[in-house]
Order: sequence, then C-alpha cells, then structure tokens
Amino acid sequence: MNTQVSIQVLQAYATGLAAQSMQHKVQSKVFKSMGLTKLADKYASHSTEEMEWVDKFIDRIIDLGGEAKVEATEAQTIYKDPVAFIKADLEVSEREVPRLGEVTLSLAADMTTYDLMKGYYQDEEEDMFWMRGQLELIECIGLQNWLIQQL
Repeated sequence: MNTQVSIQVLQAYATGLAAQSMQHKVQSKVFKSMGLTKLADKYASHSTEEMEWVDKFIDRIIDLGGEAKVEATEAQTIYKDPVAFIKADLEVSEREVPRLGEVTLSLAADMTTYDLMKGYYQDEEEDMFWMRGQLELIECIGLQNWLIQQL
C-alpha cells in the first residue's frame, strides 16, 4: 500500500468535492428563489451529502497520518436555467465518473481507502443516472410540465 498516493487522491477529491458542494448549495438557493422548491431541496440535500463525503475523506487522510486541508479552487458557474445546470453538471459527471472508477481501482492495495472511494463512486454514478433521467423526462413530458413538478 502506498499511503502517500492514498492521501493525495483523498486530498484531491476532498478539495474538489468541497467546491462542488458549495456550488450545489448556492444553486439550491437560486432554484428556491425561482420557486423550484423540489429541485432546490434536491441540490441542498446533495450539497450536504457531498460534505459528508469530504468529512470521510478528511478522516481517512488523518487516519493515514496525512495533513488534512481543503485547497482553493476556481470559481464555479451559477445557473439561472435549471436545465442548463443539469446538463453542465451531467457533463462533469460523464467526464469524471469513469476517471473516478480508474482512480478507485488503483487504490485496491489500500482496502479501507478503496472501499471508501468505491462507495463514493457508486454515489456519483447514481447522481449521474438521476441527471440523465431528468433530461429524458424533460424530453418526454416537456419543459413546462417538468418545471411544474419542481415547484
């Protein structure tokens, strides 16, 4: 097991996920201000869940003897168009979930970190499927009907 590699991976994901969590939190507030309370609740919950993963990653970094930190990241775009946001978020997921799978497999020698990352992978894959499903639903029932469901 290469402890330093595990720490570096966990650190990178903790940092990126903390930024993503903040974006989802702000996005939730934007959706709420638009009256899209169900969508707002979805992303508020998603933000909380992401920070729970950050906590787990930081705990594991500490367990491995590493220094826990959350580094600065680039500013995230905030959308007023919920469909544009879901499409942009899905694009990130479709690019990053396969990469996350590869990174997770590379940690197989560190079973605890591997299991942690595997759980995170499954969560991210589920989120990706949800976004695809929402876009398919919009195609099927139309944007206005979908927006009504988000009130």
